[in-house]
Amino acid sequence: MTDQDKRDIYRSVKQAILGAVAPTKNPISRMATVSCLLSEAFPHYFWTGFYLVDDDVADQLIVGPYQGTMGCLIIPFGRGVCGAAAKSRKTQIVDDVHAFDGHIACDTRTNSEIVVPVFNAENKLIAVFDVDSTEHASFDTLDKEWLEDIMAQVFRAH
Repeated sequence: MTDQDKRDIYRSVKQAILGAVAPTKNPISRMATVSCLLSEAFPHYFWTGFYLVDDDVADQLIVGPYQGTMGCLIIPFGRGVCGAAAKSRKTQIVDDVHAFDGHIACDTRTNSEIVVPVFNAENKLIAVFDVDSTEHASFDTLDKEWLEDIMAQVFRAH
């Protein structure tokens, strides 16, 4: 896939997401919609979904809306790619998850991953958005830019 192809897909799916989520401010409904539409847009998206900040346990994520095989139920901040994104509040791109120190193998078929922190309007971390691929090096700065923008448009504005 060329960079232009990727941009075109992101542009189209972003419009679809913003249109679909417009009727609700409920973050779980929005997360389910984002997961579904992004999963359908890209054939290399093997697992697509959210891990929510657990309001009951400090520094812990719990599985939220997703598309794909069973996700991990609980991820501590700082553990694995999702935990690293939550702890650092920065997007993580990993070309080979098997070389990532502390990687959590929810599904051993995953080979690369991007995880984007999700913030609300008050800049509070509410979740991380996780995409796994069975291919190595599936994600790059173009994915990072578009996914960060989509998360900001969907969750920071409300």
